[in-house]
Amino acid sequence: MIAWWNSLSTVMQVLWAITLSASLIFVIQTVLTFLGVGGEGGVDTDMDMGGDVDLGGGDGTFDADPSMNLLTFRNFVNFCLGFGWTAILMRDKVNSDFLLMFLAVIVGVALVAAVMWLFKWLSGMQQSGNIDVHTAAIGCEGKVYLTIPGERKGEGKIQITINNSVREYDALCEGDSIQTGTPIKVVGVVNDHTLLVEEVTPTII
Repeated sequence: MIAWWNSLSTVMQVLWAITLSASLIFVIQTVLTFLGVGGEGGVDTDMDMGGDVDLGGGDGTFDADPSMNLLTFRNFVNFCLGFGWTAILMRDKVNSDFLLMFLAVIVGVALVAAVMWLFKWLSGMQQSGNIDVHTAAIGCEGKVYLTIPGERKGEGKIQITINNSVREYDALCEGDSIQTGTPIKVVGVVNDHTLLVEEVTPTII
């Protein structure tokens, strides 16, 4: 193994390191997601650019953070996975380094898009259920999962409890942006998958 590693060029060593690391993280993320690890007691780290590291929902459901937000750790791992394995497997078959890198980038982006679509589909399945969101969601409280831009300029994500089940929805707000982790209350329904919310101000006694 050491002899094989030393026989590789610096570029190939970097590619193998990235690819194997991404593969290991992908396997761990997938296992933890299907085991339902995450939520309140799981790994949930918000990034400055709107990314979010989340390995699953605490209620055993699928968290859909990668579904509509590109800047997530999961999507970065998926891109490295597609990019790395394509570059490694096709290196001896593609003579042009530029063409090889271009092909690897295309496959990486395609894998990210496929996983985003999968999680969005799973999220839609989860939310469909038997709940009439137009009546059941009004007044429900929860927290912001991905930052909600102010003045309806974009969608964030929230987690609320409906009928003793934690569910995730896209969300808009009328006023200033609401940051990740902020308590919120649902004040309106935009459509079956998007809610209008406002920040809940803590009561000082």
